[in-house]
Amino acid sequence: MKIAIIGYSGAGKSTLSEKLSNYYSISKLHMDTLQFQSGWQDSDREWMLTEMKNFLTKHESWVVDGNYSWCYYEERMQEADQIIFLNFSPWTCLFRAFKRYLTYRGQVRESMAAGCPERFDWEFIRWILWDGRSKSTKERYKWVQETYPKKVIVLRSQKEIDHFLENLVHNKKNQRA
Repeated sequence: MKIAIIGYSGAGKSTLSEKLSNYYSISKLHMDTLQFQSGWQDSDREWMLTEMKNFLTKHESWVVDGNYSWCYYEERMQEADQIIFLNFSPWTCLFRAFKRYLTYRGQVRESMAAGCPERFDWEFIRWILWDGRSKSTKERYKWVQETYPKKVIVLRSQKEIDHFLENLVHNKKNQRA
């Protein structure tokens, strides 16, 4: 099983990735752990491309969360058995990111690079509400949905994520019965 999780910042990609990795017992990669170095410095792109290629090559099954359109994006979408697009509203993403900040303030989440403590500043708020929702980003999400309609699952709320996860467990129980 290969799963690509894409979507807007604050939607819950890393949390869902963690749950699916545990459920299927497959390797996971949070792309933010590659994108950033200590102090929120951007990684060298060549290094990140090499690390991503190594991960995809090394693992037969995986879940990768993150967008980064320049980093084997089309290859990830093509290879994935399932593409989950978390298409939450900007305000929902902002609320979720703020809740995450309150939970992890001053700490480094497991899904983030070492030396990058949780933050919530105007730059990030602007990214969540506007900059991260550019026309090209929206077109890329549309392209994925049109190119891979049979393997894209669009989830628009926490309720839909919960329902999706419940169905996994329910279907697994039915397979054993």
